[in-house]
Formats: sequence, C-alpha cells, structure tokens
Amino acid sequence: MHHPAEHSPLGKSSEYVSSYSPELLFPISRVTKWNELGLTAATLPYQGVDFWNCYELSWLTPSGKPVVAIGEFAIPADSPSIIESKSFKLYLNSLNQSVYASAAELEQVLARDLSAAAGAPVAVRVRSLTAVEAEGVASLPGICIDELDVTIGGYEHPQPELLRAEAGQTVEETLHSHLLKSNCPVTGQPDWGTVVVAYRGANRLDHASFLAYLVSFRQHADFHEQCVERMFLDLKRLLAPELLTVYARYVRRGGLDINPYRSTHAVQADNRRLVRQ
Repeated sequence: MHHPAEHSPLGKSSEYVSSYSPELLFPISRVTKWNELGLTAATLPYQGVDFWNCYELSWLTPSGKPVVAIGEFAIPADSPSIIESKSFKLYLNSLNQSVYASAAELEQVLARDLSAAAGAPVAVRVRSLTAVEAEGVASLPGICIDELDVTIGGYEHPQPELLRAEAGQTVEETLHSHLLKSNCPVTGQPDWGTVVVAYRGANRLDHASFLAYLVSFRQHADFHEQCVERMFLDLKRLLAPELLTVYARYVRRGGLDINPYRSTHAVQADNRRLVRQ
C-alpha cells in the first residue's frame, strides 16, 4: 500500500523557487491515518495543535532589503489535512524574493495560504530573533525516565503490549523522555524527538514499561503527528485517565521543527524550543 505522501515532493529532487508560489503546498489528508487508528473526524478522542517552527523565513522590504525572522504556525489537530514538510519548506523559500511592507502583511499571506492547504484556520506569528532569543531554552516538566534500566528487543513497530499500569490511589504525574526516534515513511530518514506525558487517574503508568514502549518506535515509519496520536490512544486505552496530554518536540530538519500536542482537554501549549531544537 502506498503512503499518502508518495505524490508529494518528499524524497524527490526539487527546484527551489524564489518567487511566491502557494501552489507548492502539498496537503495530505489525515483521514487515511485516522482510519488506520480506528478514528473518524467526528470521533476524535483528543484536541490539540501541531506547532511548526520555521527558522529559515526571509523576505524583502519595499526598499529591497532582506529581513529574517522565525515563523510559528499552529495547525489544529482536527484539520482535514496536514501539510507535507518538504512542500512547506519549498513554499516558505518561495517568499525569499517577495516584497512585503511589514511582518503583519506577511502573516496575513501565510495564514491565508496555510489555512487553505490545511482546510482549517492556521494561526501564524512572525517573530523577531530578539523575541525568540529572550525566551531562552525551555526545561521540561516532570520526571525524566531515560536513566531507567530496561531490556529492549524489537524496534520495527510500536509495541503497546509492553505497557503496564497498576491500579491504586489517584495519581497525577508528568513524565518525559528524549529517546524517541522514528523514521520518515517516505525517505526513511530518522526523526528525533522528545516526548512528554501528563495524566491523572486511578491507574499508575509503569515508567520502565513506557520507556520500553517508546523505544519500540525506533524503526517505525510514520509522520510525527501520527506517532503522537498512536501514543495518546495506547495510553488512553491502558490508563482510562481523567486527563491525558501527550506531546512531542521533534528536532528540526530543513529549517522546520514539528511539535504535535494531543490532549483530552484544553491545554496551554508551551512552544518554547528545547535544547536540541
């Protein structure tokens, strides 16, 4: 079975166009992966957002002087489509020789084009380097489980059967790990990331079992968004929690990083970069 991205620019030689070309954006329907996970648009058990951060954003002022900035794009988790990452990069590079009177004018163009591709309103912020620098590097909440001593075997696909939980008193905790790795389903290139899980409920997640489960993604081929959705669903089935949030902060590639957030409830997502980003 072919991946939905087979007709995208991903994994193919591409000419970098330097004149504004919104037609370069390549939407990929979320429906195929939702069906694979037993979901539909009407039955999504989560809400959330995919934060994309662009570190290679540039345009020209009316005087012809270049400007560089950092772009932040928030795509709703229930949008009909994701945007294939290489097409996103090609589109952003097509702005390099385009003239805009202000960052606000560029934000309007970006929001219009990205919303059309995703099929839902995309929030856009064009940010100065000074503003992003002032935020610094974020520290993750909760307990890091990376030093746990676990024995790990398979790496080809996620293994939810490794997950364990113990019933007891209500627990509320946050865990994180920097050991996530998966592969691009089209090119096979590695995708490196950090995962955070926050939950509350009557079942306590066994930390070592979660680490082993997380590492089982190591050779798994899927996009960032679907990896996080799979984790969310597996943990929701296991823990039956009152509240659950799962998010991943992926290392950038081609000037873009992708950061999917999925939660049972509305959360104030922190989009500050991590040390590897």
